[in-house]
Amino acid sequence: MIVNCVAYRTNGKRIGDISIDAISDVLKEPDTFVWVGLHEPDEALLLKLQEEFDLHDLAIEDAQLAHQRTKIETYGDSLFIVAQTAQLVGGNIAFGETQIFLGRRYFMTVRHGASLSYAPARRSCEQTPELLAMGPSYALYAVLDFIVDNFLPIVRDFRTELHELENDIFAETYNRQTIKRLYDMQRELMTLRLAVAPLQDIVAQLVRLHPHLIHDELRAYFRDIYDHVFRVNESISAMREMLGAAIGVNLALVTFGQNEVMKKLAGWAAMLAAPTLITSWYGMNFAHMPELDKPWAYPAITCLVACIVGGIFIMLKKNRWF
Repeated sequence: MIVNCVAYRTNGKRIGDISIDAISDVLKEPDTFVWVGLHEPDEALLLKLQEEFDLHDLAIEDAQLAHQRTKIETYGDSLFIVAQTAQLVGGNIAFGETQIFLGRRYFMTVRHGASLSYAPARRSCEQTPELLAMGPSYALYAVLDFIVDNFLPIVRDFRTELHELENDIFAETYNRQTIKRLYDMQRELMTLRLAVAPLQDIVAQLVRLHPHLIHDELRAYFRDIYDHVFRVNESISAMREMLGAAIGVNLALVTFGQNEVMKKLAGWAAMLAAPTLITSWYGMNFAHMPELDKPWAYPAITCLVACIVGGIFIMLKKNRWF
């Protein structure tokens, strides 16, 4: 449940790993802050951290229950942020959630569900101590940037898969699995958009507000995240439109193909109707029919039927029914 618990100096230098019980002792020292990473913690651990960091009851309740909407809440001199996360698993998008607690001297992440470890973000921060010297707000930037950057490969992979499905989309035969996959992709991208879109409002707040928690020099960095979120959101919208168009084209082609088949069947039926009508006269058991006593009558009727059928075929061929 405890992924890491690390103490830092306000100059960006790492002090080292510490235990949960030692957090209060570290915070007693001046010029220090703590970064805690948790993965699906139990209630007892969250209550312990609430005591160490003096976290708000409502924020802890949300962290316990998970499945919260993307949001940002202010509790006194701290922030509570909920961000949806996503990763591609077996060709489908798996969604998760990260709760973030930000204070003047602490930064804590709580991961639930599908979410990559924030160890790369931590390493990136430790490699730039001059930026980490700005405190927990830089850790917040690193984690949010990591979350947003993981959205783009998902949209890119979906676009690649759509290009691979183009041959099935324009195939002459109907493939039910193609339509099902296109619909599943559109549904997953809609859920992804619901996860990404609210992040724009959250990052916009971090760009403009909370001066007691967000270092002024980091405003430009959060603006960069905002640009990334906007680009991801636009890419998702464009991809959804492409998927909708692909579904429409596939269904239109299927309908067109069915119409072509029906035209051919109707054409064959028209050609069969003429000989059926003529030959049916000879099944009426008439006693006197002019063609019965003429030796040339049978070949003549056969030629007549062939001419009629041939004429119908030529007419249909001219009108591109065949």
